[in-house]
Amino acid sequence: MIAIWVAAALALPIAYGSASSSSYETTEKAGFEEAAVIEVELADRDEVDRLVETGVDLTHEIHVHGSHIDAQVVVTPSEAADLRAQGFELGKVLWTEADSRAVLAQRREVIRENRQEARAFGIDATGYTEPVTKPSTKQLQAGELLSGDQSLSAAETDNLVIARADYFQSSQGHFISVEAKTDLAQTATLTLEWDEGPGTPIGSGGSINMQSFVDAGTYMYHRRQIGVDDRPEYIRVTSSGGATATMALEEWLPLPEDDPGEDPLMTGFVDHYMDATELMDRFEQLAAEFPEIAEIVELPYKTNGYRRKSQATIGSTGGGGAAAVVVESHDWGHEGGDNLSVEFVNPGAASSPLSVSVVGGTLIRVTLATDVTGALTSTSAQVVAAINASGQASQLVRSFNYRGSAGGGIVQAAGPVQLSDFLNAPDYVSHEPFQNKILRIGKFRNGSRPGVLAYSQEHAREWQTPLVTTEFAERLLRNYAHNEDIKKLVNQHEIFVAPSINPDGSHYSFHDFGSQRRTMTRHCDDNNGDPGRRNAWGVDTNRNYPTGSLFDGYSGASSSCTSDVYSGPAELSEPENRNLVWIPQTFDNITHAMNIHSSGNYFMWSPGAYSLPGRITLPRPTLGEENYFWESSKRILTEIKKWRGTVVTPARTGPIADVLYSAAGNSGDHLWYGEDLYAWNFEVGTSFQPSWPEAGHQANEFANGLLELLAITNDFSKDKKDPKSSVSPKGGKYSGPVEVSFSWSEPVSIYYTLDGSRPTFDSPTLESKGIREGAETLTITETTTLKWFAVDAKGNIENGYNPNNQFHDKFNKETYKITGG
Repeated sequence: MIAIWVAAALALPIAYGSASSSSYETTEKAGFEEAAVIEVELADRDEVDRLVETGVDLTHEIHVHGSHIDAQVVVTPSEAADLRAQGFELGKVLWTEADSRAVLAQRREVIRENRQEARAFGIDATGYTEPVTKPSTKQLQAGELLSGDQSLSAAETDNLVIARADYFQSSQGHFISVEAKTDLAQTATLTLEWDEGPGTPIGSGGSINMQSFVDAGTYMYHRRQIGVDDRPEYIRVTSSGGATATMALEEWLPLPEDDPGEDPLMTGFVDHYMDATELMDRFEQLAAEFPEIAEIVELPYKTNGYRRKSQATIGSTGGGGAAAVVVESHDWGHEGGDNLSVEFVNPGAASSPLSVSVVGGTLIRVTLATDVTGALTSTSAQVVAAINASGQASQLVRSFNYRGSAGGGIVQAAGPVQLSDFLNAPDYVSHEPFQNKILRIGKFRNGSRPGVLAYSQEHAREWQTPLVTTEFAERLLRNYAHNEDIKKLVNQHEIFVAPSINPDGSHYSFHDFGSQRRTMTRHCDDNNGDPGRRNAWGVDTNRNYPTGSLFDGYSGASSSCTSDVYSGPAELSEPENRNLVWIPQTFDNITHAMNIHSSGNYFMWSPGAYSLPGRITLPRPTLGEENYFWESSKRILTEIKKWRGTVVTPARTGPIADVLYSAAGNSGDHLWYGEDLYAWNFEVGTSFQPSWPEAGHQANEFANGLLELLAITNDFSKDKKDPKSSVSPKGGKYSGPVEVSFSWSEPVSIYYTLDGSRPTFDSPTLESKGIREGAETLTITETTTLKWFAVDAKGNIENGYNPNNQFHDKFNKETYKITGG
């Protein structure tokens, strides 16, 4: 065990101070605001869309209640006031910056404890030591899988369809989750009833009204999740329009029995939060320790780095800041900007001119003008112009008016005020452009094996997401020598692990502003360029990709440089985004990807964006592709559930645009549409920075999911078996129209014709009945021959049929003879 401790050692600084922090002037407090997570009560989905369109920073926590929807926003006091002015009702405060600081204090205590424990074993105490958790093989018992067949009894004025009826067990209890759709849309009242188990009447278990889900003005479906005491067998939905539908509950994420022959898996390799520098150091150490199966890959685009220009706002910011002056260094703070200071001096004499001088090479002295009575007369606009016109001062700094003010206020004597970059990270965090790196794992790292990409921390404040990718990498490397299942996965794949897509934001969130979501690059002009705005700068990396972007007219991002969903000045303007795009373009063997975010316990895929009005989404996956996403997701979510019973619910599983909201320019859409990868998104946990041991549990349970993604990728790569499909009813003589439905052996796309021609890839495809519903049926009203073939997710074609060969006829066919009626 001690050998593994030493192998996991990292060099971390003992001190957590900052040279720049001592230069922070209280006069600069003007305009600075901390953020908090606050609950917002919304009347309906239209109000959710209106909230998204404001550009406010929403978390992923959206809870639908009978009479309203609760959402959560990350806002400063002034942003909260803006929302209230727009008619939004803000509720209780759920999280503040103080909570982030408490988690950081806990992190430092863990580091100290690990150092002390290391010293007891004679290990160098300047390094961080990683204890190893004993192997964990705990699994839960499986439940009975029930049929999803449904029976219908509908009034002529209403068409009611149950799309999903699921039962699941989690660590919180037993639940049923039902989704249904009616032609009467949101005007209908749908009542859900359930039994108490086999042989009991429907309704004996209870009943409740379902909730309509209307998104961007479009009716989606009704839904309801409710806790139950006993496992029901059937549910019934009744519409106020007169229709009823009954369905057997299907078990969501049933767990298999324990496998007594399974090799024990060592888990629990993370025990504290890590910023981007620590993550890179740890991955470098892993590559050095396991050179036969791992290596570091440097990403080509260096980021801006953890650095800022030094600034000060001098003078009163009241009344729109008419008498305030902002001064900014030309040099980065760590390269000399923090050494500069500015003072505004009253000459103490009448009729003095405005002048600027530099004293000792670092003090910029502005001597203010006076009138014949000795009263100060210099306006802030005049002071700004004088500083910028000074030969000496303009070599060191530039100046501008506060937040677009015309600068007509009279400036008062002040200072000296020292400029600061306001960065507080310890010395181990470099201020230079950051060289981001990923870990490439595999016995054969030459492109000959299918590739999988796992990446995290696009959003800086989501501290637990790199723990998932780090735990995943550690498990692969440290179990390789003794666990045959892990050895097979590593030998069969190339695995690319990117722990922090947004390293600059990571450093800023850890050491300066816990709520930081974006990068550190400032794109704002001087109207939003004063240091009081410093926590509002940066680009949302998950809104800067070129697919379904704001620039293409899609919803869910902002053109405002101070919005937390700022899309940037152009698509792929940020090196962080170009780095991620580079990975699959360089390693074209990658077929599957997982993006780890927090929070909300969602599991999602494309489409992730839609345009307004009309809620027009990016092209939806084919029915076969959608089914592949669903089936693979069930496997991944089952493995997550094994750790401690956490269930990502059916209602929070599905396309991003269907279960959350539109997110223009997100990475999942780019990987699916732009790079042709099967790409998913985790939303881990229920907060951005949970305390331990919760963060550790999340790292371990979602690392389980990443391991299953490797197994799915392996099955995909080895799939050479043709799919099978069939229709019901079969061909024959019928007196009236026939409703033909399809079934299949695995997720497939069905291409068909009804005009007697050969089916090809240009033929119609079987579509879904609607959002989150099953496959459509074909209504045959006259004598015809149905011809079709199936294609699975890998591209295998049923019966080896070649649609491109006009002489090939190994497609399926059934002839329906309609004799009348």
